[in-house]
Amino acid sequence: MRVEPVPLRLITIATAALMMAACGKKPPAPQQRTPEVGVITVQTSTVPVVTELPGRTSAFLVAQVRARVDGIVLRREFTEGSEVKVGQRLYKIDPAPFIASLNSAKASLAKAQANLASTSAQATRYKVLVAANAVSKQDYDNAVASQGQAAADVAAAKASVQTAQINLGYTDVVAPITGRTGVSQVTPGAYVQSSAATLMNTIQQLDPMYVDLTQSSLDGLKLRRQIQEGRVKTNGAGAAKVTLTLEDGQTYTQQGKLQFADVTVDQSTGSVTLRVIFPNPNRVLLPGMFVRARIEEGVNERAMLVPQIGVTHDQKGDAIALVVGPDNKVVPHTLVTSGMRGPNWIVDSGITPGDRVIVQGTEKVRPGMTVKAVPAQLGSTAAPASGASGAAAPQAASASTPASKPASGA
Repeated sequence: MRVEPVPLRLITIATAALMMAACGKKPPAPQQRTPEVGVITVQTSTVPVVTELPGRTSAFLVAQVRARVDGIVLRREFTEGSEVKVGQRLYKIDPAPFIASLNSAKASLAKAQANLASTSAQATRYKVLVAANAVSKQDYDNAVASQGQAAADVAAAKASVQTAQINLGYTDVVAPITGRTGVSQVTPGAYVQSSAATLMNTIQQLDPMYVDLTQSSLDGLKLRRQIQEGRVKTNGAGAAKVTLTLEDGQTYTQQGKLQFADVTVDQSTGSVTLRVIFPNPNRVLLPGMFVRARIEEGVNERAMLVPQIGVTHDQKGDAIALVVGPDNKVVPHTLVTSGMRGPNWIVDSGITPGDRVIVQGTEKVRPGMTVKAVPAQLGSTAAPASGASGAAAPQAASASTPASKPASGA
């Protein structure tokens, strides 16, 4: 049997390996690359403070047309659902009994006036006679008293005539406001009563229209505190811009004006009512519609915007951002947010201007790791928070990047 010689090179390598193993030394491990992450540098921006609230529309004016005298409705003089002007006659109630009452009152007035003329003449004569002691002082006093009573009867008769004229006028049922009529509650031939205040119709003025919104008292308290601290600037009382989203998702073309905020908090819901007025020339808004209003209540001139892709949430729901520190190590920061501006979180605290927030490569780093920070490439539809200024808020996340789930109450 022939034995092949072993090359000297292989014997040398094997010997070296055995010697290193005997000395407890291991071969050197390959060097790990420092992970590269995309960051944005946080800067302050000016963004509007926007609140979105649900609400319902209501008519600017509502008037219920009710009967003010008893009688039979002779005719209706308008078309249901049409526009009517203030003072326009809507119904005619049978005036015959009221004409008779007016004539009777006028006759009573004429009788009282005749009696007053007679007693006045007698009082005048007795005044001369009592001075000459031709009549007694008592007779003169009785004549003066009769004159006063007759004058009172004339005043009462005039009031009766005026009352009869008013009641006769109520047989013409007129529109108290300008607006649109509803369904007629009575028809010709119906009997209406003033004592029961019979409802005949309802008129609503639809231009302009009110929108009543509900806002939690907590949100209102936060806004007032931000204004007091100078973090939010308003544009003056009643100058808040309000836009409306209709039930079909379309934006209403007219802009509204905030009228007032109720000063009483509803104890059952913990909310207050805000009232906004909107022009409604084309009658797009109808009473009772459900809408959503977007109110720009002020301007936050020191807002810090962080893209959604750079914010995660822990098990408690707190917003977390990974920040690259001065030593290039990753440090987690807990953020306090106050809402969204496009694809960005509006951050109130937790970071400071100049911080470098990781928005790309977060999945390959952990807190405490050393990383290489490079400017993030967010695409054409997203703009980093660095360098953002002015009233328009920067856009942060691209359309293909999934947004993280917002924290409750953020």
